[in-house]
Formats: sequence, structure tokens, C-alpha cells
Amino acid sequence: MVRNVEDVQKFGEYSMDAAVNLLGAMSKSVQAIAIEAADYFKKSFEQVAATAENLVGAKSLDKAMEVQTEYVKNAYDGFVSQAAKFTELYADLAQVSCKPFEGYIAKVASTK
Repeated sequence: MVRNVEDVQKFGEYSMDAAVNLLGAMSKSVQAIAIEAADYFKKSFEQVAATAENLVGAKSLDKAMEVQTEYVKNAYDGFVSQAAKFTELYADLAQVSCKPFEGYIAKVASTK
């Protein structure tokens, strides 16, 4: 009976440690994602504002089409680049989320 109580206590301790480590690691990763998203949206807004200003200043239809084409190309390139960054950040989040549980199963199994 005493052995079972000790096992339950160890299991609870391991679970709490894993949860605390998980929350700490996840909060850092989510914060990095939020900062990256805010930076991207800020850059995108600035790019739209600059393009609108250039479109207003265009003196011909050809110049307006050139400005619009450049905007679309830059926006697409920026989106693809940002998508790669977000993919990396989310992959890091998944990896960090699993890390606290790497030794968890071995510790729980060793209590039996």
C-alpha cells in the first residue's frame, strides 16, 4: 500500500514538472510567433500605404500598372518568406511542446 502511495506522489510530481516546463516553453514560442506576426502586419501596412501613395502620384496608366505590379510581386515574395518563417516557428513550438514529455514516460514507467 505504501508503495502505491509513493508511486502516485511521484507520478503527480512528474506530471506537475512536465506541465510547468511545457507552459514555460510554449509561452516563449507563442510570444515569438505573436511578435513575428505583428512585425509582418506592420510591414505589410507600410507597403500598402507606400503603394497607395505611389499610385496617387502616377502620371500615366503605364506607371500605375508598374507600381501595382511591383506591389503584387513584393507582397507575394514577402508572404512566401513570412510563411516559411511561420512554418519554422510553429515547428519549433511543436518540438518545444514535446520536449518536457521526453523523459516523462520513462519516469512514469520506472515507478511501476
